[in-house]
Amino acid sequence: MTSYRCGAAVVAGAACLALGLGACGQPGESSGSGPGKGGLRIGLLLVENQTARYEGYDRPLIEKKIKELCHTCTMEYANAHDDAAIQRQQLDSMITKGVDVLILDAVDVQGIRSSVTEAKRAGVPVVAYDRDAQGPISAYVTHDVETIGTLQGEALLKAMAAKRHGGLVIRLEGPSKSSRLRSPYTQGTKSVLEGKVKTSRMYRAAEWDGGSAQIAMSAAIAAEGVDHVNGVWTGNDVLAGGAIAALKQAHITPLPPVVGQDAELAAVQRLVSGEQYMTVYKPYKPEADAAARIAVALGRGERIDHIAEDKVDTPTTEDVPAALLPSIPMTRANIKDTVVKDGVYTIDQICIPKYRAACDRAGLTG
Repeated sequence: MTSYRCGAAVVAGAACLALGLGACGQPGESSGSGPGKGGLRIGLLLVENQTARYEGYDRPLIEKKIKELCHTCTMEYANAHDDAAIQRQQLDSMITKGVDVLILDAVDVQGIRSSVTEAKRAGVPVVAYDRDAQGPISAYVTHDVETIGTLQGEALLKAMAAKRHGGLVIRLEGPSKSSRLRSPYTQGTKSVLEGKVKTSRMYRAAEWDGGSAQIAMSAAIAAEGVDHVNGVWTGNDVLAGGAIAALKQAHITPLPPVVGQDAELAAVQRLVSGEQYMTVYKPYKPEADAAARIAVALGRGERIDHIAEDKVDTPTTEDVPAALLPSIPMTRANIKDTVVKDGVYTIDQICIPKYRAACDRAGLTG
């Protein structure tokens, strides 16, 4: 068992699932199938819907696994649409409705603390999922953040090659309210880049969307100088897309290597076209399965140490049982062996007409 200290983690609470789930609720609303007949009621609260993974993968995968584990369970679902106040309302509402377990991906890792504490008082375990949440969480499921950062840093060094010495890496992250204190950059990338390249201060997008990222990256380019952008580190692929748009707008050619994470479809297509150098593929199914298994076990009062084999500290809770999952560096060279092999995307989804020629050159078609 591995034990280490982290400044922030992922918040998830696991859930038992109903056979029929309503559509994604509007902000402040949750959808579910009603109380279970002798089963558990599990709440799933996801952070936003701009990043494709949450509605396209995390939610359905968690739902499917819970169905397999617990046929009599039901699930309450809510998406916060990146609004911390709405998410607090959603969480409090789920406690009032009598859910047995919560899976939480927090919008505001500090601001959610009072609601997590209230869940604890109500006897409702909270499982951290893919982002930290302060307060007395019962478990934590994520892909190991340090590994993600290390993979990003190694990719940048490889891509920058001749510009390693004296080259500048621009850092672009999301809004501070949702940034993990234990960020991939701080824990992994920094240790790889330190002493080998220069790095900018952290520029922050106002929201987790491409437009905000483009604005923040444009500010970075203006501040650091068009001729001094030799590499770009971003917190995820949505931000990477915005950063690349800003680089194009500034007529920076050739594009410097840009790294992200999440293996979003748009990012995979940018890998094919050569606009983005690398992303970190974090297989969604193992993470969703672990969250579901932990949630159901907690709801049943069972041990979870065979699932959450590690321990981490958050800023408010020590020795949190954690499942820290491995990640895979992905470039154009291993698209077939990662997201295509795992069935995340098909070749036809990736190689739409706009990217057909690039796919041919990459060996994805034909």
